[in-house]
Amino acid sequence: MTILVTGATGSVGSHIVAQLVERGERVRALTRDPSRANFPAGVEVAAGDLQVIESLAPAFDGVTALHLITVGGEGLPLLPNGEEIVALAAKAGVERVTVLSSWDEGSVEAALRESSLPWTQLQGVEFMANAFDWQAEARAEGVVRVFGNQPGALVHEADIAAVAVAALTSAGHEGRTYQLTGPELTTPEERVRLLAEASGHDLRFEPLTETQLRERMAAWGMDEETIEFAVMLGTHPPAAGSTILPTVEQVTGRPARTFAQWAQENAAAFRP
Repeated sequence: MTILVTGATGSVGSHIVAQLVERGERVRALTRDPSRANFPAGVEVAAGDLQVIESLAPAFDGVTALHLITVGGEGLPLLPNGEEIVALAAKAGVERVTVLSSWDEGSVEAALRESSLPWTQLQGVEFMANAFDWQAEARAEGVVRVFGNQPGALVHEADIAAVAVAALTSAGHEGRTYQLTGPELTTPEERVRLLAEASGHDLRFEPLTETQLRERMAAWGMDEETIEFAVMLGTHPPAAGSTILPTVEQVTGRPARTFAQWAQENAAAFRP
């Protein structure tokens, strides 16, 4: 059985590849630039771009299980060609599919629902890896500036991967939508404290005002819709983001990882 992982160099995909290799599975990793890929020994690397359907046929050949992402390209827009991707998977004889959805569903999910393929949807409320957005300020100034200090049930990318691996390698997950969270609620201020403890670097949390956030994002070239969305997340985030669910443990048989664990694993990234 060959399992194809798309988005294989991403924060979740790289964990899926590593965990499948640890299980002894045959893994094929899709990447747009194989020369820059760094996968575990034994992984077959396939060149291809989900936005260019003509590039995918060799990567899908002989594949029996498939992990899909729903975005691609500069700025990570939703893929417009989900119907073509799903048709290619069906033609290849794929027997199991997992799909990592973003905030909005798009053509990939719609095509899967219309297909006869057994598929499992994964939805992470917020990734712990989003803390990497703080890395530059943390290393250069010893400060993390955030608008809003709302608690969230962030999920470790390795736990999303573990649920994907379970669905790709065992029966009983078909037709399920798994909403994935961590085991606890933490605020940005608490996460900064945990990163400081893990890294040994004196980090300070500094709240941004709404005006400061708007000015900062405008200076980065963000459009008004994106800015309004960021303001909404900082003031009235969706209830799903602060609802702890037991899904990770139920599917994988072990507790979900905490942000303290994530901080220990990535401490070096936040040191000067």
